[in-house]
Amino acid sequence: MGDVLVIGCGVSGLSTAVLLREAGFGVRIMTADLPADTTSSVAAAIWYPYRAYPEDRVLAWGSRTFGVFEDLAGDPKTGVLMREGLELHRESAPDPWWTDAVPSVRRGEPDELPPGYQDGHAFTVPIIEMPAYLGYLFDRFAAAGGAVEERPVSSLDEAASGHRAVVNCAGLGSRDLVGDGDMVPIRGQIVRVRNPGIERFLLDEENPDGVTYIVPRSEDCVLGGTAEEDEWSIDPDPEVAEAILRRCTELEPRLAGVEILEHRAGLRPGRPEVRLEPETLEDGTPCVHNYGHGGSGVTLSWGCAEEVLALVRRALDG
Repeated sequence: MGDVLVIGCGVSGLSTAVLLREAGFGVRIMTADLPADTTSSVAAAIWYPYRAYPEDRVLAWGSRTFGVFEDLAGDPKTGVLMREGLELHRESAPDPWWTDAVPSVRRGEPDELPPGYQDGHAFTVPIIEMPAYLGYLFDRFAAAGGAVEERPVSSLDEAASGHRAVVNCAGLGSRDLVGDGDMVPIRGQIVRVRNPGIERFLLDEENPDGVTYIVPRSEDCVLGGTAEEDEWSIDPDPEVAEAILRRCTELEPRLAGVEILEHRAGLRPGRPEVRLEPETLEDGTPCVHNYGHGGSGVTLSWGCAEEVLALVRRALDG
């Protein structure tokens, strides 16, 4: 009998399962989708708090996660890189609200700013190559003796049978699984292209034509994007893709004519606040919810997983 059942195999579920297993709990993941088919696999995955609330808890979770990624960046097989880049502004802007979580944030120099931008902040943060990173987490969990069952979960009470505790990391699936009407999809579309030699990321969240970002990885770049609330389609829209390429090329001319590798879209699990809290199911089984991270699932993953571990310990050890 497994001590703890984790529902969901995206970055939140895997990070939580890894910590629980390495802390000595028997852990089984039950999931409708394996990592390559989750929303996490689509993510540009730069450390950056986006569409996640409340800010005080997000800052604490994000700060802890930043530190873990800094350590993981020393191991090539994790797919974690530390890279500097710029967040751009068309007008003078205050320092980001999350500045305390990042070791160094500075004003961009005038010669660093693309035409049309009056201000910017430069900082170095983790960039996570999700295919490699999700594989790393999955292998780390398996190597620790964790088990994975690919099966949809329709009821927490049913899934809890035979387990001492349940952790719900179902993301957007929690809308149906626990009847959480506050869950809203935030559709994000990206274009993955061959990296033409770009090393610094660029972010323009306030672009009037749509959120725009260029995230360079070792061999490719993730270009985005969109943030469409209550849109459920994960089919890439060709017109949206053209607009993304146009905005990104205006920002970084080296992208002109670049080789396109992939078009993808995913649904961020939007919620007014991240739900990370304990609950007791009808049969008395302790349950911890960990979902609703918006566009910050990777950014908050380890901090949230550590809090889940503490809550599970408290529930099972008294």
